[in-house]
Amino acid sequence: MTPVFSHGDLRLYLLNLLDEGPRHGYDIMQALSDRTGGTYTPSAGTVYPRLAKLEEEGLVTKSVDGRKTVYEITEAGRAEVASRAADLEGIEAGLADSVRLIAEEVRGSVREAMKSLRADLAASSRDERAQASAAPPSASDDARVRSREQLHRADALVSQFRASVRSDLRTFVARGGELAASVVDDLENALDDAMKAIVRELRG
Repeated sequence: MTPVFSHGDLRLYLLNLLDEGPRHGYDIMQALSDRTGGTYTPSAGTVYPRLAKLEEEGLVTKSVDGRKTVYEITEAGRAEVASRAADLEGIEAGLADSVRLIAEEVRGSVREAMKSLRADLAASSRDERAQASAAPPSASDDARVRSREQLHRADALVSQFRASVRSDLRTFVARGGELAASVVDDLENALDDAMKAIVRELRG
């Protein structure tokens, strides 16, 4: 997967979020997920050490509010955010590119899976026609037996495709990715095209 934040960018982006107002840790992680379109959901092990480092540098302070620790930017932190406005613009542009690239990667995996499925089905159809024309008729080569064998093969291909795509999509979402409706639309359209192609083959 395409990385969302380049080295050092997360530190500045955390300061930028706190420049908008005090936040507790979970709120910061949720804001990062929201700002990246769901493509990046950092763990506590990623965010809290960086906040602690910012606190050591005098750019952030923290206070306890009930059971929550609230982080707030200092004047020194605000000065750094202001002085690096151009860098922040670059980070925002990079985030937009990362979201687009990750979505394209998911679409690409769906397209490749569909291409493989169509190729397997086409090869299966060619093999069946070749066997029917070359092999002499016999009891073991009955058309119904061959059809059942190919049906089992088709079932296996469909199951393999389903498992592969489902695994890719689940992994993407588990890593914090936001599954765009356009990706599912692409999958639906590709499956519809494949179904129509199969129907045409079956009808001759």
